Formats: sequence, structure tokens, C-alpha cells
Amino acid sequence: MERLNRTTAPQAKRYTEKVIQFGEGNFLRAFIEWIIWKTNQKTDFNASVVIVQPIEKGMVDWLNEQDGLYHLNLQGLLNGEAVDSVDLIDVVSRGLNPYREFSEYLKLAEQPEMRFIISNTTEAGIAFDPACKLTDAPASSYPGKLTQLLYHRYEYFKGDPSKGFIIFPCELIFENGKHLKECIRQYIDLWNLGEGFAKWFETACGVYSTLVDRIVPGYPRDNAAQLCERVGYQDNLLDKAEIFHLWVIEAPASVAAEFPADKAGLNVLFVPSEAPYHERKVTLLNGPHTVLSPVGYLSGLNTVRECCEDALIGPFVKKVMYEELLPTLNLPEPELRKFAGDVLDRFVNPFVKHFVTSIMLNSFPKFKTRDLPGLKTYLERKGSLPQGIVLGLAAITTYYKGGKRGEDEIVVNDDEAIKKLLTDLWATGDVDTVAKGVLGAEFIWGEDLNLVPGLTALLAADLKKIQAEGMRAAVAAVL
Repeated sequence: MERLNRTTAPQAKRYTEKVIQFGEGNFLRAFIEWIIWKTNQKTDFNASVVIVQPIEKGMVDWLNEQDGLYHLNLQGLLNGEAVDSVDLIDVVSRGLNPYREFSEYLKLAEQPEMRFIISNTTEAGIAFDPACKLTDAPASSYPGKLTQLLYHRYEYFKGDPSKGFIIFPCELIFENGKHLKECIRQYIDLWNLGEGFAKWFETACGVYSTLVDRIVPGYPRDNAAQLCERVGYQDNLLDKAEIFHLWVIEAPASVAAEFPADKAGLNVLFVPSEAPYHERKVTLLNGPHTVLSPVGYLSGLNTVRECCEDALIGPFVKKVMYEELLPTLNLPEPELRKFAGDVLDRFVNPFVKHFVTSIMLNSFPKFKTRDLPGLKTYLERKGSLPQGIVLGLAAITTYYKGGKRGEDEIVVNDDEAIKKLLTDLWATGDVDTVAKGVLGAEFIWGEDLNLVPGLTALLAADLKKIQAEGMRAAVAAVL
């Protein structure tokens, strides 16, 4: 079987490089690249993507080996009809590792046709690091790298107002555009980049908040060989996603005119405010995801569907969703219940095998943005702590202890400082110390969560239960 590349797949088209994307992971390739691919088909957008690897180790070498090509398998129900499509996605022109090719990275800013910047660097990615310098090659933080690129473009085109960028962050942070914009402003001040550049950034560039929604299990481990046979190529970058998709962009009509995805029959919405869409989705889809994944994994389950259909974990998921998170939202209850039911249907999509380990990247920052607000609102409204959500935090904390689950090695993937904190805390052998240390980590939470009434004691009790009797016993106690 031939390896997939542009020589063996001459049907792949080439487009003009217009998009710079930070992040090469499964989600962006199954969501953004697919949207651009569909938009190219349905409109005269004619855009390709240069992917920038945001951290030193990543997948752009694999991407370049296949000349940016890969297949996307979409599965699910669309208007009651089963969909199982496999398409060749040909919109990625190349990938860059700025840690090895910093000069090539800066040259992206010199291309006059470049117009859009898109990112998904996880919730931890949009952060200001004062240790970054303009002379770093590259700056370690994503906003730092982006500011370097913007400043180079400003200088190269001598402040031409027509050469600004339209920037769409896709990180699951509420008002992600405002957070990213503020980080860039901080670097402009820190690096003394001048009033001229500051004004160009504010007037020529637009940073727009967005909300993304598509469940992406990623590489189809269970049937990759069959999919390769189906397409006739050895494709090491196969990607899989559900058919459902939604991209909400808080931007004016002028931006929609330049990025015409909404004209391509796609579920892409340009709206005055993404707030109601964000709160509903992050709370009732991402919130349960973040909690069920470590609980399910430590209960011996491997996929979201297995968790939802399990006789014990399934009721736990529903408890978190309907009894603990849904009451914290302010939209009409019938609307919220309808959305929650649709989410559960997506969780048990028989066509998609979504491994819970793929959800557990950066679990602590995810819990902060997806579940902590609900925990606080529940406490405020009910006068007690939501036991399922707290057990989810205990499960994350236990997962970060590492070790093994049966024969499987537990591989923790998070910020090095968070991993070191958990390693040091568990090394004490004292569960109370672990609970206090996790909740007191202000560099994670931005506050001391030991001050939340009753939280330290409940987290410690859950951790002790898990250590003594196992996760399933802890879930049963909560139910």
C-alpha cells in the first residue's frame, strides 16, 4: 500500500496560503481544516493552512512526511440518516516547527496573502509569561510567539493597515479573544514595541472570541487498518470525528465576508455575543467530559460511550449533568434539558469511539474553566457542595498520581509545574496533604480553593475512599 503524499495522491488540490494555524492536533484537523476544505469547495475562498507547532515536540514532521494530507472519517446521524464518510483533506500546505525553523516561522509574516490566524493551544495556552523575550527564538508562550509574528509583519510592511490579521482563537476559554488580546498588549508593553505597533495592532488586526463544538476521538486506533484499505493509502494521520459541528464567532459581518464559511452550508455562526452558546456548551458538554473521563478510566472503562452505558458510571454522568451542572445555568430549563439530552446522544454515538485518555490532556486547567464555576454556583444556590463534581476532581488528582491501571501505564500529560506538584504531594503519602496542596495551588486556580467551605474535607474524604476501596466504590457512595 502506497504512503499518502501529494505524489501518490495527485488528486489533492493546492490553494493559496492564507491561514496560519497554531496547533496540529486531532481537533483542529477534524474541525478547522475540514471547515476550510468545505468552504473551498463551496465558495471561492481558495485557502490553505500553514500549521505552526506551538510546543517543541509535536507532529509537524509526520504532517510534512505526508505533504499535509490526511483522511477524515466522519460518523454519526444526520437528519436521521447514518453517515460514515472518509474524505481526503488537502488544505494543509506545510507544517513548521518554530523551535527549529524560527526564521522560516517569521517569514510567514512576510507573505502578503496571509490574512487569518487560528489557534487551539488548550486552555493552558493563552497565558502571559513575563519570562518571554522578543529575542527568544521562539518565545515559549503562544501569545509571545504570536506577538513576535505580528511585530515582524508590522515592520516588514511598514505599518500598512491593510496587512493586519484576523485572529480566531479556539481555546475553550470564555472570551478567548479578549484574553489573547490582553496577553498581546502585555507583551507590547513588556517588550517596548512602541505606540506605532500598538496602534496598528488595535486598528489593523481583529482578535475575535469563538466557541467550537465537535467531538473528535482522533486517530481511529480500533479500525485504522480497515480505513487505510478503504482509501487505498497508508495514512498515519487518520482522524475521526462526529458529524455534528458548530463554530460560533463573535465578529461583525465584515469578517464573515472575508471568511465565508457560513456561506458554505456549514454550522458556522457570526453573532454579536458568543456568551450564551459558550456557557451552555462548556457547562453541559465539556464539564461532564472532564469529570467522567478520570472517573471512568479509573473504573476500568476506556471510552465515553462505555462510561455512559455503564450501570454505575452512566447514572453518575447523568447526576453531574442534570442535578449538579444544569441548575447552575440561567437559560430556560426545557431548553437546557433538550441540549443535555442531545449531548448524551452524542456521547453514546455508536459510530464514534472517544477514548477518555484523549480528553485528559491538561485536566486541571480544564476543570478550572469547565467545572469549577458550576461548583461555586451550586454551592451558592444550594448551600452544599456538588458531590459528583468534587469526586471528579478527586479522580483527576488520583490519575495524576501515575502508576498503572491493570497492565496499562498511566501517562499524565499536563504542564510540568502541575505534574511536579502532584508528584511531590503524593510522595508525602498523606492524603490530607494532597488535598490541601492541590486546592492551594494558586498558580493553577488563581486563588486558594481551601477557602471554599467544606471543599478540602470533602476532597480528602473522596481521595481516601478511592485509595482504600477503589473508584467504583467511591462513585457508588456518591450515588
